Amino acid sequence: MSLSLILPTLLLAPLLVLVSAVAVRAMIARPILDHPEARKMHDRPTPKGGGVGPVLAFVLGMLVLFNFIPPSPLADGRYVGVILAAVAIAGVALADDVRDFRFLVKLAAQTLAALVAMGAGLVLHTLSLPWIGAVPLGVLGLVITLFWIVGCTNAVNFMDGMDGLVGGVVVIACAALAAIAALQGGWFIHAAAMFLLAGFLGFLPYNLHPARIFMGDVGSQFAGFMLAVLAVVAAGLESNQVSFLIVPLLLFGLLWDAAFTLARRALMGEAVAEPHRGHLYQVATTTGLSVRQVSATHWGFALFHAGLAFLFLRLGPELKPYVVLPALAVQLGWTFYVLARMRRTGTRFRRPG
Repeated sequence: MSLSLILPTLLLAPLLVLVSAVAVRAMIARPILDHPEARKMHDRPTPKGGGVGPVLAFVLGMLVLFNFIPPSPLADGRYVGVILAAVAIAGVALADDVRDFRFLVKLAAQTLAALVAMGAGLVLHTLSLPWIGAVPLGVLGLVITLFWIVGCTNAVNFMDGMDGLVGGVVVIACAALAAIAALQGGWFIHAAAMFLLAGFLGFLPYNLHPARIFMGDVGSQFAGFMLAVLAVVAAGLESNQVSFLIVPLLLFGLLWDAAFTLARRALMGEAVAEPHRGHLYQVATTTGLSVRQVSATHWGFALFHAGLAFLFLRLGPELKPYVVLPALAVQLGWTFYVLARMRRTGTRFRRPG
């Protein structure tokens, strides 16, 4: 990608960091309070809705590119639809932060936003798997794309329950994705990842433990949705769409914890849609690890996954799907480590309530 395309995003990024930080400070000054509950990890009322900062920074960055830096690839109708859907889901999520909607309402909004992105043409047509290779999806591609976008949106949302954890992972993932997209010529992916990076850099200092503000659903759902969509866009970087794996790889720590917890709760007969405090990262703190240690561990996962993503670029098509295996091995190691600590300390997975 030429410097002329990268330079505008690099020049805009510091301004967007500032925009985000100002918006976050405003949300602290006039807070939407998140009150302590049994399922939550904080013990005092804390402002939430800090994700407004990254959303505003992202939208402002896109508007500047669209209006002042022609000819812009943002003129592509697919990307306009995605941006509008992302803003819509952020608006519903902000209302949820204020009123606390039922899960079905949030799921309906996420599904509608995903369908908008798919209607704009962002659909997976093949899926590359270890040991199998590229598999044509046909109509099944619609189902998998919908499941991926909604699932990733919820996974990031579910994991946002500890100071600095998701914010730090998103910063690392977006930095890596912006660099990869620049190397691979994915202009929209680069711009979107850069603006997400700037927005969350403005937010993160206020979310480090002890957090002055939480990102809330407005931030976590927006980040999850945008990164999910960028994974589908990234699939177009290669003819066999194996590059779809880049974003799931970058978010692998979040996705693994969310999937493991969902499967565990289903097997234990718990209502999976109910709020709970049984994620691996939450249980790790009940065994004696500190919030800073667990968040830093997930940042370490994200850095390792970023390294794997750059390795991915250097592998041949037949080897690229296997890059997920080291990430899986690390997450299995983390899972067994937490379970071992649970046995030593007599800790159990806590049911809702």
